[in-house]
Amino acid sequence: MQQTGNKPPAMLPKRGEYMLKDMKRMAKYYQVPVRMSPDALQQILKTSSLTAMRFITAIDMTNPQYLEPLSREFWMRFWSQHEDISQPENILAVARQAGLSSELSQKALEMTSSPAVKDRLKDTTTEALKYGAFGMPAVVAHYDGKPHLFFGSDRLELLGSVIGEKWLGPVPSPKL
Repeated sequence: MQQTGNKPPAMLPKRGEYMLKDMKRMAKYYQVPVRMSPDALQQILKTSSLTAMRFITAIDMTNPQYLEPLSREFWMRFWSQHEDISQPENILAVARQAGLSSELSQKALEMTSSPAVKDRLKDTTTEALKYGAFGMPAVVAHYDGKPHLFFGSDRLELLGSVIGEKWLGPVPSPKL
């Protein structure tokens, strides 16, 4: 957001108010346990996710098989349990819950301050900006030899259309 001049929705009072309501609707639709309290936007704005992003980057560089469970656990801790994911002890708790060993978690936490991890995260951000990303969530699908940027969790049906897959909804019925 900083590099594109974008502002978080909560910085615009009416948009932030709408976002709280919309998050509750999206949580119900996607069947995910999002909890949005009246002070949730303040918590979101004051919590830095930089160390968590660096931790995920370190894991991607060393043990990418943990990316999905780790990302899911960070998401759950932040959006459903309102935990401060910027603190080392909470990051280690997330890693433990995601199935990482204490040794691997500690090594990844130490890597968060390394130039290699910082540079990799910067490169990833630069690449996202190159494709036109301006906030999150953003997805770049490389299809038919070109990149396609999608912004927002409500764009999955359009993503499916571009790549030739039918979007079956957030919880597809096995009867379809």
